[in-house]
Amino acid sequence: MVNFAEQRTLMVDNQLRTNDITDLRIIDAMGMVPREKFVPENLLELAYIDEDIAVDEKGLRKMLKPHIFGRMVQLADITARDVVLVVGAASGYGVAIVSYLAEAVVGLEVDVALSEAASANLEQLGIENAAVIDGDLTRGYVADAPYDVILVNGSVEELPDELTAQLKEEGRLVVVEGESNAGVARLYTKSGGNVSSVFAFNAHASALPGFEKPEVFEF
Repeated sequence: MVNFAEQRTLMVDNQLRTNDITDLRIIDAMGMVPREKFVPENLLELAYIDEDIAVDEKGLRKMLKPHIFGRMVQLADITARDVVLVVGAASGYGVAIVSYLAEAVVGLEVDVALSEAASANLEQLGIENAAVIDGDLTRGYVADAPYDVILVNGSVEELPDELTAQLKEEGRLVVVEGESNAGVARLYTKSGGNVSSVFAFNAHASALPGFEKPEVFEF
């Protein structure tokens, strides 16, 4: 039988600490939340590998590898007073982690089956400061905007202005842009009503649906 507590400790020591994740709040949260609760039953033994793990029936939606997710959360610099939007909640793991760092968390998920699973997972863990909402990932969730932090839980080809528009003044948005090994994590910030971004680190993350660049037709 798999010892998940032991695997969780190994994940923290071998994947997080060795990849410049130094925020003890993140380390504590990822060392406490049972990642195995958020993966399909047939993939339980893979819950703590440092790879993206499929969480839907078609294998298209994936939970980000621990060290990439951890670095993205660290980059977002979430405080206990922050309201956070997680775009691409999937089965809820990212929402669960962020719930230990923030005042309140909204998870946005386009796949209804995944959003229902995420809500059930959060309830099972007794997490009360987070909720998962169904909706188009590219449009964010205006009802609870603006947000201190928006965490895009996957990679995009193009980041819509509609998401950055939902940031508070001095708010932060973290996302991986680009595909395959060409992806980069970027930090967007809003200051004086203007949004700018900086490169943070090279990263590979599975793509979220709906963020593809529109096709350009040449005549």
